[in-house]
Amino acid sequence: MKACSAIVHVSPALGAKFAEYTAEFEAGGELGATPAQRFIFVIEGEVKLEVEGQSSELGAGGYAYLPEGLQHRVVGVSGSRAAVVEKVYQAVDSVERPRLIISKEDAVASHLLGDDAGVQVKCLLPDEMSFDFAVNTMVYQPGSSLSMVEMHVMEHGLIMLEGGGIYRLGDSWYPVTVGDFIWMGPWCPQWFGAIGKVPAKYLIYKNWNRHPLASL
Repeated sequence: MKACSAIVHVSPALGAKFAEYTAEFEAGGELGATPAQRFIFVIEGEVKLEVEGQSSELGAGGYAYLPEGLQHRVVGVSGSRAAVVEKVYQAVDSVERPRLIISKEDAVASHLLGDDAGVQVKCLLPDEMSFDFAVNTMVYQPGSSLSMVEMHVMEHGLIMLEGGGIYRLGDSWYPVTVGDFIWMGPWCPQWFGAIGKVPAKYLIYKNWNRHPLASL
């Protein structure tokens, strides 16, 4: 990385099967290369993405998925911040490799979580077998919550983008607000409820579309 700092939230060194960090750019700051696939979500400011001879500008809410092995450059302006997820790709026979995606959150349609109008979900990556992880944004109106305590085989990386609330992890309860990060390992009981006078919003990663024994 050049003129850019990585605030590392979780990585394989801690037991996760992915890495997630917040990149904080100085003027002209640049991410380094990665041997893995990479997902970038701009939290604040603007970054320029150069890939395959094309240049794209991503403002706040803009995002990109960059397949493993794709040469690219990510350059920011002073004060820009982006959430970055990197994961070694888990290939499957007869399934095509995932494609480059450059988009913005506003271009993605939201849907209800279950039948609760107080919780809206946007799936930033398509639910296709070629993608081995998913990244969503979730918005909770004040007082809204998950309908149950969840527990499943996927792990999560979650960063709070707006508002706040209470997160249950196992048998403990944690107040969370903008900028907080949570790593949830597989089978960790989890629940969230939004509190305060403004909606709560977070960006959440999970591994997806692969059998849990496939990587052994």
